Amino acid sequence: MSDSSRDRIDQAYYDSSGYFETEAAHLLDPESAFQQYRVRMVQSLAQPRHSDDVVDLGSGWGTFEMALAPHVRSILGVDFSARSVELSQKALARHGAENVDFLRADAGDTGLDADRYDLVIAADLFEHLYPEDSERVAREAFRILKPGGRFAVWTPHRGHLLEILKNNRILLKPDPTHVDYKSMSRMQELCTGAGFAIERAYYAESHVPVLRTMERLFGRFVPPLRRRIAIRAVKPST
Repeated sequence: MSDSSRDRIDQAYYDSSGYFETEAAHLLDPESAFQQYRVRMVQSLAQPRHSDDVVDLGSGWGTFEMALAPHVRSILGVDFSARSVELSQKALARHGAENVDFLRADAGDTGLDADRYDLVIAADLFEHLYPEDSERVAREAFRILKPGGRFAVWTPHRGHLLEILKNNRILLKPDPTHVDYKSMSRMQELCTGAGFAIERAYYAESHVPVLRTMERLFGRFVPPLRRRIAIRAVKPST
């Protein structure tokens, strides 16, 4: 995917392409096995607290807002797509959570107050970001977090077997919105470059049972069996 203005995947693409209804239809059902897996794994990584004010960057369909609402003081979903915010607000009306809100804004320039939030989540966001945008988003997460605040990142590992097959069009189709997969080292560099200290970094397994077993047994030694990059970083208190 070229990074030229002509074919750049941007806000207009997400609002006009039907991405939220068709291209990523597997994410529409919050009760699906895949979505339940995402929520469970990200919640384990982020470790939300009942006293936390949370920002979810790249909030998509509002999945994490509805799932985490009972476990935090407040959660704000941020997405630059008008369609995302529209669908999320409809989901919120059905759900009825009173501590959830949504904001249409650039994840790299949210306009939110500095040093305000306890936890920032970026789940399945960084693979959608071009390199310069990734740096802006990491810096913005650092800016809006309180000292001691946590940054939870969840993103596909570019070297996993499924991503290799997709990107080479072998049996699976590539996702055109995945414009820049990160390696573990690159994702950690983005965090530390923004000022964070890495508290935990690991590869998380898939939700597919057989593949998950293989990843647990051999992922430590076989890079193509490392499915997801999971990082929890902390904004230093001093």
